[in-house]
Amino acid sequence: MFKSNYYFMWFMMLFFLSMILFLLSMYIGYNGLIYFFEYNLYTFNSINLCYLIFVDWISMSFVSVVLFISSMVLFYSMQYMGYTSYSSIRFLFLVLLFIFSMLLMIMSPNLMSILLGWDGLGLVSYCLVIYYSSTKSYLAGLITCLTNRLGDVGLLISICWMISYGSWHFMFYSMFFSKYLYLLLVLSCFTKSAQIPFSCWLPAAMAAPTPVSALVHSSTLVTAGVYLLIRFYNYFNFNIYLIFISLMTMIMSSVCALFEYDLKKIIALSTLSQLGLMMTSLFIGMVELSYFHLITHAMFKSLLFLCSGIFIYYMNDNQDIRVMGSVCMNLPFTTSCFNISSLSLCGIPFLSGFYSKDLIIEGSLLSSLNLLIFILFYLSLGLTSGYSLRLFYYSMICVCNYNPLSLFKDDLDYMKFSIFMLTLFSVMGGCLIIWMMNFDMLFMVFPIYMKLLILLMVFFGAWMSFEMFFFNYLFFVGFYLFNNYMWFMYSYSFNMYNMFYYYSMNSMNKVLPWGEYYGAMGLSYYLLKLTNYFQNYFSSSLKIFLLMFMFWFILLI
Repeated sequence: MFKSNYYFMWFMMLFFLSMILFLLSMYIGYNGLIYFFEYNLYTFNSINLCYLIFVDWISMSFVSVVLFISSMVLFYSMQYMGYTSYSSIRFLFLVLLFIFSMLLMIMSPNLMSILLGWDGLGLVSYCLVIYYSSTKSYLAGLITCLTNRLGDVGLLISICWMISYGSWHFMFYSMFFSKYLYLLLVLSCFTKSAQIPFSCWLPAAMAAPTPVSALVHSSTLVTAGVYLLIRFYNYFNFNIYLIFISLMTMIMSSVCALFEYDLKKIIALSTLSQLGLMMTSLFIGMVELSYFHLITHAMFKSLLFLCSGIFIYYMNDNQDIRVMGSVCMNLPFTTSCFNISSLSLCGIPFLSGFYSKDLIIEGSLLSSLNLLIFILFYLSLGLTSGYSLRLFYYSMICVCNYNPLSLFKDDLDYMKFSIFMLTLFSVMGGCLIIWMMNFDMLFMVFPIYMKLLILLMVFFGAWMSFEMFFFNYLFFVGFYLFNNYMWFMYSYSFNMYNMFYYYSMNSMNKVLPWGEYYGAMGLSYYLLKLTNYFQNYFSSSLKIFLLMFMFWFILLI
């Protein structure tokens, strides 16, 4: 019996669709066109519920990038995950659901349908993170899902708030929003894009299979928050506190990457650093440049993840960079692609990352910011090249430390084809996009030392990282734990509960006996009752869910 290769079919479909949509985005952008497609879902008296699709050059170009990277990831997964077993077909349709949720969010100007795509991303990402069904995967999936659900609160409140403007089509009201409404949306986008203090879910989500990591951390889940803020942007949103939070996210993630030994976690922390750069440029006011960096970052970051997946694939599922070393001897083509994407991440001239990062840094010099912001900007540049060189040193230069009985060579196969296509765009994508979309229509004049300072900081960071290999580390153990656990972000919520519990217990002896019921003891009692109730509710059959749904549906009608 002939068995269809669903991976290949979907790869061809998504690849050709991405090419067509890219040409369409060029046509729409050159002619300055905007299309609205409206589909009426439900009409009752004065209530008119319709679904809108908003087509302009931003949405079409981003959709083409998402579809291109998704097609490469599916082609790569054909070998990485296999394509004949039932579990691999389940994986394929989960990834397709994930892509569909992202497209739903990108092309909609309506907050209700954005919420559908937003929630779809969170729920399907949970299913993908727990794909390997281990205890670690379950915990990582829980952190990912609950942190993303925390961001939905801001989106739901803003939906309720925006009905006072007369519609949920936010594009018509972008100049009339209250600043508090905008702050609610920023809170939602901070959870999705893992800014401080919601950063801990991003490295935890590395428990997912590598193709999922490449898709999630390059162009879909984490960039959804940045994309939504680009759509909601108006020119009264300059906020020094938000700029500082984004800058601290850049610094924190880069410092943590310098003390991390898990290959995928290092790349995840570099994603967090680039998200901080996009958010900072957005809050400064450089919306187009933030979007430009979003596109170029998607190309080289997906390539970085897919190359690391090949290393893991051939090295008996090893992710520790200390056990690698001299990989370039056996996998020359893969390491070449890996190093190209790493150099593009650092902003080495004439690779795709250089065009967007250079313009963002130079544009920030012209903004009215203080000296501390500039120092943090340039420090983050040096740290980026520092952890990239550290990764290069451990995986390429160090002595070979992995299993001597493992045999692998660089044959041309499905995985190599995917990384070759992404390497082309990581080298040429930046200059092609900057010429096609005219992002370089800014005339900025700087002294020669200011122009070269960016490049000097990149080389300075690489040199400092190289010198660190020969240091005798004399720090306390707590310092390494502090950086490995992302500045102890995991434990803040527990400490807050612990502090509340402690003060309640202390005050219980000083007040009347009713303090026992309304203080720590009562809080614990009702928390225990509530969790037991929800546990019984969720472990029951599907009939209860359907009955509850029918009950609320009748109540709403």
